[in-house]
Amino acid sequence: MRIAVTGAYGQLGSELCRLLGADAVPLDIDTLDLTDGPAVEKTLGDLCPAAVINCAAYTQVDRAESEPQQCRAVNATAVEHLARACARLDCPLVQISTDYVFGGHPERTTPYCEDDPPSPQGVYARTKREGEQAAARHVRKHLIVRTCGLYARPADQRAGNFVKTMLRLGKAGKELRVVADQHCTPSYVPHVARAVLFLLGVPSGPPAPWGIYHVVNRGATTWYEFAAEIFRQAGMDVSLRAITTAEYGATSPRPAYSVLDTTKYHALGGPAMPDWKTALAEYLSEVVSG
Repeated sequence: MRIAVTGAYGQLGSELCRLLGADAVPLDIDTLDLTDGPAVEKTLGDLCPAAVINCAAYTQVDRAESEPQQCRAVNATAVEHLARACARLDCPLVQISTDYVFGGHPERTTPYCEDDPPSPQGVYARTKREGEQAAARHVRKHLIVRTCGLYARPADQRAGNFVKTMLRLGKAGKELRVVADQHCTPSYVPHVARAVLFLLGVPSGPPAPWGIYHVVNRGATTWYEFAAEIFRQAGMDVSLRAITTAEYGATSPRPAYSVLDTTKYHALGGPAMPDWKTALAEYLSEVVSG
């Protein structure tokens, strides 16, 4: 079984390739430009993969506001190329998406289900939603997996993420200002990766019913609370100050509430997604053991 993994150098892509082992066909910008439709068609046609997992994305949320064409090319047009090619091959497409598709309801206080209408704000969020729509429109065998705030295992040296950044900055001894009014669920990549493969039916078993799934660690937090828990579990005495999104001054809007409900995923009996504090403890235990 050959499974093509695009965005293979990223946090989730590299973990999926690690889990798949010899069955993975890693693809990244040096081997395939996803914005080149004919190249996508030829590459997938030659490979004839059993499935494609698209982890490639333009993720520079603020820069996207000044580079909308580049962002759309990767997050939407490239997905359309992949979806069309998968449809011709009768090959399943797993499109990795984001909690950012829910951003237009700051008053929200209950987790979003898969059938809640998206309300993306900003170029990044809108293009990721367009990517979802392209996957669903062009290929019947599609799985759209929304996740949030990914942080890879410590051994992944190429990946930068919030946990790694906090641990690095915390050692500097300066006060850290962290946003406290964005509610979401940061998620540990190994947990997300194994859930994605379960939904695809890998290594054995049928795939989940085609459609949208929310896959994040359980519970909800803010980036400020997450930072505080990182330092608590790591035994680090760090001065933290809670700030608002407005004080942070980001160019692109951020969802005030984008917690995802995982009931639909868990009802299938796949690997359980631990709560976010347990997931963080697993990450930090690997830091120590590494």
